[in-house]
Amino acid sequence: MLARLSIRDIVLIERLDIDFLSGLAVLTGETGAGKSILLDAFALALGGRGDASLVRHGAEQGQVTAVFDVPKKHPASAILRENGLEDTGEMILRRVQFADGRTRAFLNDQTISIQTLKALGATLVEIHGQHDERALVDTATHRRLLDAFAGLEKDVTALEALWDARRTARNALEEHRAGMERAAREADYLRHASDELKALNPQEGEETALAERRTTMMQGEKIAEDLREAQAAVGGPQSPVSALAAAVRRLERRAGTAPSLIEPAVKAMDAAINALEEADQHLNAALIAADFDPHELERIEERLFALRGAARKYSTPVDALAALAQRYAADVALIDAGADQLKVLEKAAAAADKAYDAAAQKLSTARNKSAEKLNKAVNSELAPLKLDRAKFTTQIESDPASPGPQGFDRVEFWVQTNPGTKPGPLMKVASGGELSRFLLALKVVLSDRGSAPTLVFDEIDTGVGGAVADAIGARLARLAEKVQVMAVTHAPQVAARADQHLLISKDALDKGKRVATRVATLAKDHRREEIARMLAGAEITAEARAAADRLLKAATA
Repeated sequence: MLARLSIRDIVLIERLDIDFLSGLAVLTGETGAGKSILLDAFALALGGRGDASLVRHGAEQGQVTAVFDVPKKHPASAILRENGLEDTGEMILRRVQFADGRTRAFLNDQTISIQTLKALGATLVEIHGQHDERALVDTATHRRLLDAFAGLEKDVTALEALWDARRTARNALEEHRAGMERAAREADYLRHASDELKALNPQEGEETALAERRTTMMQGEKIAEDLREAQAAVGGPQSPVSALAAAVRRLERRAGTAPSLIEPAVKAMDAAINALEEADQHLNAALIAADFDPHELERIEERLFALRGAARKYSTPVDALAALAQRYAADVALIDAGADQLKVLEKAAAAADKAYDAAAQKLSTARNKSAEKLNKAVNSELAPLKLDRAKFTTQIESDPASPGPQGFDRVEFWVQTNPGTKPGPLMKVASGGELSRFLLALKVVLSDRGSAPTLVFDEIDTGVGGAVADAIGARLARLAEKVQVMAVTHAPQVAARADQHLLISKDALDKGKRVATRVATLAKDHRREEIARMLAGAEITAEARAAADRLLKAATA
């Protein structure tokens, strides 16, 4: 429900804050006091069309903020999830209107698109008047309202799931059939290519691995040559090891005569011989490690040549050959086993069609039965609303050849305003005043089913009085037991039934140089005075006050 409405610098409204209660709230006031401005501002917060003329003269911008308490599992929550917005249970819708015509929209101080704001507003509030019957313009709404009245929402949800399953089964069948046709046209080529690639057996990443291995082997050959030369110098026939060993032996024979001269040199020469022998060992080990099979290098080069040749032939990178082989193999398998799979998919599609058709037919039958009950219930509300000669009917056109997610029924509300006249669509046949009353009767019957949590009725009692106005007030009060109702009214009979009475007035400011719209919540005594004014006009008489007392007592009886 709407908890609070705050308006800043909109037309004649400088600053206005209104706290709303549950039940029926009425807005009254003299003609021109600003009731339309208030509704225009409210509509702006709900995603209505912006207009620079809405900004108060002299202000750079105006804004409207509407605070809603939203119950769990409300349709607005789904919109929040779709847009990645947090659901806190409280929704603060704010719309800023700039003097240059631009507007900005916010939800809980997060910027949102106007489309999102409009979608949220449509789930939270319905505004109805003689010339603004938004909820009834779209005939798809009529189907939804009938389903809500009949309690068929779960059946519709189940049918939507069957529709999705039907579409999935049909898409799978069509894709398989198209694949079979494509494969059949290229059967010979596919079999040859599949066999060739199967024999080649390319692996993902194989080219890179082979190229790296080839590079390593070619580099190893060059290194081995240098290693052999070094090994020949250290341990070959030209090695100094033999000469050094002989010299050490000669010196050792002389060591006894002059040890101080000979031993340091012998020791150093022994170290040199050991170092050369160690170097020879390392060089031999390196030669063994660098050794490779020339035939392996040849095999690697042949494999690379084959892979790159296949890549050129099939106009694809080498790394994509493995995936191409799999696809060709799958296409061949599709040709070989496609007929059997086609039968399976055809059977599944037929089963999905049958399940959907059965559920759609069952739903259609339920809708037709419920339509009669809805007609009876709405028609029973018409007589007190001075529509006793009118007739409400729910037209259902069923076309199984044109199915949809919600079935194959097209639902539209029709009326016959007078006996002998041609019935037709509600929006085309009924006049403004009649349309408002038809709508009220429909809303009373539907109660809180298929309805936004807040309903706004803009002067639906225009042109009626007495018993009809009282009947309208009684129905608004009944409706307010289920949902929050706001009514802009000139009828004292309606005002007397309010749970909250708001008086809209226009006050002169700056010694009459400008005016501003004000809204006051009326206490009991002030309510009587306002209702008396509505009854009497310019001069409030004792008789008018007495009549106001009677209306108030009757409303609470």
